[in-house]
Amino acid sequence: MKKQNIKNIAPNIEYGVETLKKYAYSKAELMERIKGERNFWSEKYKGDVSHSTTWLHNSILNKHADIIDNMPACICLPREQRDIAASEMLTKIIPVINSRCGFEEIYSDNAWNKIRYGTAIFGVFWNSDLCDGLGDIDISKINIDDIFWEMGVEDIQDSKNVFICALEDTDSLKEKYPHVSFEGECGGYGDITSYIYGDRTILDGKCAVVDWYYKKQIGCREVLHLCKFCEHGIIYSSENDESCIDGWYSHGKYPVVFDTMYPCDHEAYGFGVIAIGRGCEEYINKLDKNIENYSNLASNVRFWAKKSLGINLNDFADKSKQIIEVEGDIDEEKLKRIEIGSMDNTVVDVIKMKIDELKEITGCREVSVGRTSGNVSAASAISMLQNADAKFSRDGIEGSCRACVKIWELTLELIRQFYTEERVFRITGEGGYSYEYFCADAIRSGEGEYSPCFDIHIDTRKRSYNERRELNDLAMELYKAGAFKSENLEQTKLLLELLDIDGIGKLKGAIYSKEKMTI
Repeated sequence: MKKQNIKNIAPNIEYGVETLKKYAYSKAELMERIKGERNFWSEKYKGDVSHSTTWLHNSILNKHADIIDNMPACICLPREQRDIAASEMLTKIIPVINSRCGFEEIYSDNAWNKIRYGTAIFGVFWNSDLCDGLGDIDISKINIDDIFWEMGVEDIQDSKNVFICALEDTDSLKEKYPHVSFEGECGGYGDITSYIYGDRTILDGKCAVVDWYYKKQIGCREVLHLCKFCEHGIIYSSENDESCIDGWYSHGKYPVVFDTMYPCDHEAYGFGVIAIGRGCEEYINKLDKNIENYSNLASNVRFWAKKSLGINLNDFADKSKQIIEVEGDIDEEKLKRIEIGSMDNTVVDVIKMKIDELKEITGCREVSVGRTSGNVSAASAISMLQNADAKFSRDGIEGSCRACVKIWELTLELIRQFYTEERVFRITGEGGYSYEYFCADAIRSGEGEYSPCFDIHIDTRKRSYNERRELNDLAMELYKAGAFKSENLEQTKLLLELLDIDGIGKLKGAIYSKEKMTI
């Protein structure tokens, strides 16, 4: 990021600070809800955690496992035939970029936020410090605490401004940005650090740095700009940078993607499994505690004893003493056992119904984790039941796939804008490693020239052992039935048109070209 003369800086920083505070105020209700759900998840809100059941916890774990089992992969498709070679290269290098960013870990971490609290947020940025100063794409997880947007918009791209905040050491900022004076408490913009982070963090020696993204209409198109500032002054502004006449990012979009679990009307964020299951589990916890209290009373033998009993009560309560001396006679009038009546079965029935209710509303029934009732024992029957039961999970997975399409569309545009020098990528293939060279010239256009366009297709990498086994068993059955014999070619073609399985395109290509199949 270039140093600038900020005397004639273009953006109105006072307007930016006031807008940030307005967005933070309107977001307070959302953050209060998420704070309560975080406390619920961590069990901090309870005084006695021994009465906390884990039914909801199990549902969340199951949904996260489903999402990771269906990790999406990017396939870049050309819109015109002349772009086939470029699309094939992009399909190879985007996974390499994802690997450098640690996308799989980011995707997994964000899946927890999506399932529990309803919203996962990805950032797709250009980081000029990566690759020894050459720069590269940086995909990261954005904490919902640190981003502020216009509440009431369903698409984050419709927000007039987007603010992304980070809390950094003041000493480090002085070294990174020597042109900014960090002397004094603030630079006339108010105490932004305390306003944003005051209720959550120790702020000694810290300073909030804000990336303010905003759009401006220039002619018939929108241009995205960035202003980085803190309470001590402006650090950078793309409007004052001669190299950013087309904006900070050429694609003109906020570098942010929201992935919601259950969407809220007229909002970019959503709500998660805790929001819909919390009340039910709290009810289960109360009943469970009552049952435990009753069990303690029923299993603890106690007695009514008259004061004139003539027994040393300390000796009577001491279970280690075999002989206890008494004065006078002992009968039921003087010493009587306290009887606890049996518990009403209705209480047990209610807690079972509430557990079943929680399983239903969260979509985590027995069959989804491999358990079945009745006489169902065949692997194919269990698999069919699991597939039918996984509707909730598939819906959430499809939402994550749509978010990944947006992530990789932004990635592709950053490649087009910033990969101006040739780069080398190590590609992993069936035959081992190969090294491919790529430069954005292959997908860029000059003034008035054709600009290649691509579509992002998602390939869900199913990691489930049962699904892989089923596909392998199907292939073996087709082979044993003679489907791959040359004399059965016409029947095999008809069969393949009716099948809908992974890898069918490769199988069709081999059959149609009459190549020998090796299973």
